[in-house]
Amino acid sequence: MSPAPARRDPDRGGERFIIDKMERDQSWRMFRIMGEFVEGFDRLHRYEPSVTIFGSARAMPGDAVYEDTERLGALFAEAGYAVVTGGGPGVMEAANKGALEAGGESIGLSIDIEGERPNPYTTLSVDFHYFFVRKVMLVWRATAFVLMPGGLGTLDELFETLTLMATEKVQRFPVILYGSDYWGPLCDWLAAGPLERGLLDSEALAGLTITDDLEQVVREVGAWRERNELPPPRIG
Repeated sequence: MSPAPARRDPDRGGERFIIDKMERDQSWRMFRIMGEFVEGFDRLHRYEPSVTIFGSARAMPGDAVYEDTERLGALFAEAGYAVVTGGGPGVMEAANKGALEAGGESIGLSIDIEGERPNPYTTLSVDFHYFFVRKVMLVWRATAFVLMPGGLGTLDELFETLTLMATEKVQRFPVILYGSDYWGPLCDWLAAGPLERGLLDSEALAGLTITDDLEQVVREVGAWRERNELPPPRIG
């Protein structure tokens, strides 16, 4: 099949103009990416220690996972941690709401996607256009990751974080899966599938904890900080 003929713009110098414009647009995108990194690093650098909480954007007030996450956000805030989420609805909203109403730092790193608006329960909200920039920011200041039940985005964050730790691109920190009935089958598959076949190093899963106890989640993070001789979280 012959290639389609190149489009021409007779008012702007023809084919060459269109190609040049495409190349310029791609080059300028670099500056937008750089700008998002600069803004993220600048605005988040003082929030330490922080805990990043992930989970489904589809959880609704009144759902058990929403209520548990709201309580967890409050527990972390009361313990002196900044609570960081993806800034959207569902679990993210619940974590931010719990932290805010407990008087803590509540940070939302929202993404520009159709149909999803930043939730109103934040002391700091930062908007991103690029997923990969936001993902760097979600990891950068984290003392721990807590994953509530969620879908593709939550699974993506789980496996990318485990990969970063396994390849020593970031320090190892607690990755806590809340909800044994939800996360247990996945961990069983990892152990019986990739791990048993030698496709996965056992150390890659060493930092995973599954629990149904919200207070244990906070204790696990505190214990990790103690083992690594890190100062206790600030209160108030």
